[in-house]
Amino acid sequence: MKFQNEYRTHTCGELRESNIGESVRVAGWVENIRDHGGILFVDLRDETGVLQVVIKDEEMIKGVSKESTVTISGEVLQRDEETYNPKIATGTIEVKAETFKVLGKAKNNLPFEVATSTKTTEEVRLQYRYLDLRNKKVHNNIVLRSQIISYLRQKMTEMGFLEIQTPILSASSPEGARDYLIPSRKHKGKFYALPQAPQLFKQLLMVSGFDKYFQIAPCFRDEDARADRSPGEFYQLDFEMAFATQEDVFKVAEEVLYDTFKKFSDKEVSPAPFKRIPYAEAMVKYGTDKPDLRNPLEIIELSDMFVESDFKPFRGQCVRGINAPAGKCSKGFFEKMLKFAESIGMKGLGYITVLEDGTYKGPIDKFLTEQQREELRSRANLKVDDVLFFIADAPSVAPLLAGQIRQELGKRLELLKDTFELCYIVDFPMFEEDDEGNIIFTHNPFSMPQGGLEALNTKNPCDINAYQYDIVCNGVELSSGAVRNHDIEIMKKAFQIAGYSEETLKEKFRSLYTAFQYGAPPHAGMAPGVDRMIMLLTGEENIREVIAFPMNSNAQDTMMGAPNEVTEQQLREIHIKLR
Repeated sequence: MKFQNEYRTHTCGELRESNIGESVRVAGWVENIRDHGGILFVDLRDETGVLQVVIKDEEMIKGVSKESTVTISGEVLQRDEETYNPKIATGTIEVKAETFKVLGKAKNNLPFEVATSTKTTEEVRLQYRYLDLRNKKVHNNIVLRSQIISYLRQKMTEMGFLEIQTPILSASSPEGARDYLIPSRKHKGKFYALPQAPQLFKQLLMVSGFDKYFQIAPCFRDEDARADRSPGEFYQLDFEMAFATQEDVFKVAEEVLYDTFKKFSDKEVSPAPFKRIPYAEAMVKYGTDKPDLRNPLEIIELSDMFVESDFKPFRGQCVRGINAPAGKCSKGFFEKMLKFAESIGMKGLGYITVLEDGTYKGPIDKFLTEQQREELRSRANLKVDDVLFFIADAPSVAPLLAGQIRQELGKRLELLKDTFELCYIVDFPMFEEDDEGNIIFTHNPFSMPQGGLEALNTKNPCDINAYQYDIVCNGVELSSGAVRNHDIEIMKKAFQIAGYSEETLKEKFRSLYTAFQYGAPPHAGMAPGVDRMIMLLTGEENIREVIAFPMNSNAQDTMMGAPNEVTEQQLREIHIKLR
């Protein structure tokens, strides 16, 4: 008998009827033990599949518990036809055990059954993540993650991009989120920061003469967890291009993302070119800059109709409407939608239904003039049995509420298509006012303002758009990016408008400020989120399901015990005293 190694000649999932009569050795985890009256059956599992092993000597597996690792040798036999298992690839064969050796014994009292681990609490799953990862569904998510990342690397390389690693230990800079800080042992009182993104480094690579850069980049931000955001760290397909425009970046992203979603899913994917939606239009039509285009419902602007309205809740407010298609809304439906509206902070949810004779019924109808009724019919394209919902509030609030009502209607009315709908959100405002009336950057301060220096010198800052864009898929923001500001004079003016002096610019962004004075090329890029991409492709609703060892929603690693306390000696070495 010739062995590949001392533990196995074959994996559990590769044996077939063609191996019948062969002597083999297999190894894996004991998934289940079944006693059929003197004959025992062991379901043996490894990464490739499950194999049935027949045990005729009970002593051979005495004391063996589920999830122990074992190696077994024996002959491959044909199963009796009535015992075939069509659910597994090895369902027509079995191995009759001649030797059975325990390699790693498992406790009898498992914290949960591996096969049903996803039904236990997340805290317990993450504490025993190595057991949770044995679950086929969870395990396959990580296998798929590996395949997707490998494909992304291959794709970017084929498109002429160089993979270059950028530093993990860097300097703290005001980029939007909280930094993770690391005290320096050698330089008392000074700190490194983990990079929130390779933003500055990838721009410096362009200044360095590299034409196309990419990496699967780890990013670190001290942010609270969400379903689509992992606390602590995440990964993105970071890429940058020299001498490139917004359209150049779009073409690369469209090819990479379309091909990736087509390769790893059977669903329909929106073809290139992806739809381009200006930010201002997205906020009116969809009530969000992350629209789910599987939902056909659109929001209608109605504010001008109610400037002098007799209905006080609408008068002078931002009023939006959503036309729900005919015959979908029952009385119970309205009650459920009202409860949802109240749960997101609305005082109510007005609506009218179109009757067969063209008139309306509903709590809002009595407050409408005949002229308003006609105008609504035209603007909302109302037909018999359609329902027009109204959302009214302050201009800063109503669009967001309307967006949530739109998405909830889409779900409850089962209007969302089972596809991947990708789009670009473009023309983000460069600046905005904060609560104190100060002008601040809306998003990325390194974006190129549309109109350049002339726009910065002549326009109201809040009227200036940036060459800045997001990619959105099914309501999830996959990526943000921009044409970068590579001109030092434009950069100084943009930061001046946002309240930064040139001295502050030099201090906080010394590398870019200096580098851009030595011939910087126009450059642009973006960074699609790898974790979110995989979350969409697996159909998972929580991003932690596609990360091998995620932290919990409270930014803790309960398996490793992080964050944890350190010794006084360690603190002294890095010049830290706890208060």
